[in-house]
Amino acid sequence: MTFSGIIVAAGSGSRAGGEKQWRALDGKPVLRWSAEALLGAGVDEVVVVVAPGAEARAAQALAGLTGWRAVAGGETRADSVRAGLAALTCGPDQPVLIHDAARPLLDRAVIDRLVAALDAADGALPALPVADSLRRGENGAMAGVVDRDGLWRAQTPQAFRRRTIEAAYAAWADPDAPTDEAVVVERHGGRVALVAGDPRLMKLTYPEDFAMAEALLSQPVRYQTRIGSGYDVHRWGPGGSVWLCGIEVPHDQTLIGHSDADAGLHALTDALLGAIAEGDIGDHFPPTDSKWKGASSDLFLIHAAELVAARGGRVVNVDVTLICERPKMKPHRQAMRERIAGLLSLPLDAVSVKATTTEGLGFTGRGEGLAAQAVATVEIPASA
Repeated sequence: MTFSGIIVAAGSGSRAGGEKQWRALDGKPVLRWSAEALLGAGVDEVVVVVAPGAEARAAQALAGLTGWRAVAGGETRADSVRAGLAALTCGPDQPVLIHDAARPLLDRAVIDRLVAALDAADGALPALPVADSLRRGENGAMAGVVDRDGLWRAQTPQAFRRRTIEAAYAAWADPDAPTDEAVVVERHGGRVALVAGDPRLMKLTYPEDFAMAEALLSQPVRYQTRIGSGYDVHRWGPGGSVWLCGIEVPHDQTLIGHSDADAGLHALTDALLGAIAEGDIGDHFPPTDSKWKGASSDLFLIHAAELVAARGGRVVNVDVTLICERPKMKPHRQAMRERIAGLLSLPLDAVSVKATTTEGLGFTGRGEGLAAQAVATVEIPASA
């Protein structure tokens, strides 16, 4: 995995009591936590953007670390990011992770998911579903309810290929500064993927946030491993192609079902749901509901992954086995792996797709239908 990093540490941090990037968190400066996380993940280079004149403070905070350099930022966050981009030495296709120093508890798994997501998107950001009910306030009183459906809490780092983010910033014409890089790329017409964030990746904004971060560090999150399995069957019918593991495969038949009948993704969706004890695919997408008629099974798998993320968990690896006599899967297996990896924001080596026959036995051997089995491993925070 090859990538570069920019840490934005040029803000005043006034709401947190001032200069939060230099304050100690569990015995070391806040800035150092992010730098160590990126360096530990194998970053090629790290550019630390600080306020003009603060280069010496950065050297003190990061003493003993190599592979980084400091540059002076600008008046706005966007100006600082531009300065960081200009200081990179990587090529135009290199993934670049842009991170706020105020989010010190960065985990390697988040970094891996972001870089993997760039295989299928122009950008990626870690995000968590909004779990609390939302209220609008006015003069200290409740003034309405805000629908939280479809709302996500955006985090950093945010990942883009260098040429993508530089071109988007060059095209930014709004007089108001953008809130983050994802907005810049989306406004430029890019697709920004949401990957599973981390509840520990909180932003240090107010003084009390430091107490919360100290508590998290003193009591590390314990994770438990869950394994789920899934199985699905569809019968063959007239057609000219079949959808399997997110890929359209040419064939002289198709699979019959209410949605696109992608047995591979259906089995994998059930495996994820099973790992977190959230029922099965029929509970979430009943075949009696007409809105799922002909729907892409990508939607089902993404929904299951979002439920894992909402529990503070992550998908570790998946394994799918397709069982049929025809069509031959080997020519399409790599594309299937890449598609699933993109949907789940997983590295390719965490996705397995296999195929086998039943030596002419049973309904698959007789060519009446296709079966799929899947196993998924997830990690979720252990219950207290």
